[in-house]
Amino acid sequence: MKKRKGLLPLCLLASMAVSAQDIATEMSTIDLGRVLFRQPATATFELRNSGKTDLNIDQVRTNCGCTVVDLPSRSVPEGQAFILNATYDAKQLGHFEKLVGIYANGAKEPFILRLKGIVVSPDDHATVDYAHQLGVLSVDKDNIEFDDVNRGDRPVQQIRILNNSDKSVEPVVMHLPSYLTATVAPRKIAPGRTGTATIMLDSHGLHSYGLTQTSIYLGANPGDKVAENNELTVSTVLLPERQMLSADQRIHAPLLKLSADSVDLGKFSKKTKLRAEVQISNIGKSTLDVQSLQMFTAGLKLSLSSQRIAPGQSAKLRITGHRDALRRAKSQPRILMITNDPDHPKVVINIAFE
Repeated sequence: MKKRKGLLPLCLLASMAVSAQDIATEMSTIDLGRVLFRQPATATFELRNSGKTDLNIDQVRTNCGCTVVDLPSRSVPEGQAFILNATYDAKQLGHFEKLVGIYANGAKEPFILRLKGIVVSPDDHATVDYAHQLGVLSVDKDNIEFDDVNRGDRPVQQIRILNNSDKSVEPVVMHLPSYLTATVAPRKIAPGRTGTATIMLDSHGLHSYGLTQTSIYLGANPGDKVAENNELTVSTVLLPERQMLSADQRIHAPLLKLSADSVDLGKFSKKTKLRAEVQISNIGKSTLDVQSLQMFTAGLKLSLSSQRIAPGQSAKLRITGHRDALRRAKSQPRILMITNDPDHPKVVINIAFE
């Protein structure tokens, strides 16, 4: 394809307005996600002639020879939709971002499209264990944990997705609370191919310190229904704001001591309930407040003899484990305490059983 005289390189034109022509699209950038080495990946852009006359495409350029463009139609009537396919050769490992410029109706500035992703080796793909089945999709995890979050943090977690069906899917994350957002790349996953769902947390949206839990759902396509078989659980621990204490304040602060930071309930066998006890002592100089006492999973019942523990005193935490609910838990059973001990604002007790 011949270059037109007077045209600037795409790398310089990329910073210009996307809509340099009478072309419209809802998605000018497509993230292809994780692409296997030497397996070309194609981004399909859905475009439309938004002008008042026919759109005549003079030239389509890319910023490297590693991207090949297929444009079935070079003349598009007013208001008509058209498709552009851009295929990246994936012959180099690592992140990539490629540009496609469409020159139409004699314009000197192109309409810019982007495709991006990361090329990984086959060994990287093989090491992923897609252990959980969500409808026609398999994922590497069905439980997400945002641990040790401070107010203002925006942490991210990723879920790897494998399309087990014989048709392309367009995964969508549903039923998101206001403090979570999600994106899936690539937007469409071909049969036997993989993608990634990225879950982002805005800690400003959390209303209370300690544990917040919710369920979100991964559908194979827009319009899929929320159901138990496509559920993903999300746990977040928001830490109290850390206070700067003087040396004198620290000397007179409460200080927590546990008789054990892990509990083995033992073997259920024919029993449906097992019990254990942990002693919480205050070896500091002022009252210890257990401000929050929560469980990461169902199947545990807790009883604390006192939430306010005077210096030199102790409280008993009684733990009852329920067999059936614990065996259904998606994550490690744990107990979370939020306290006013400056050295132990968050305390976790792990629960084991057979």
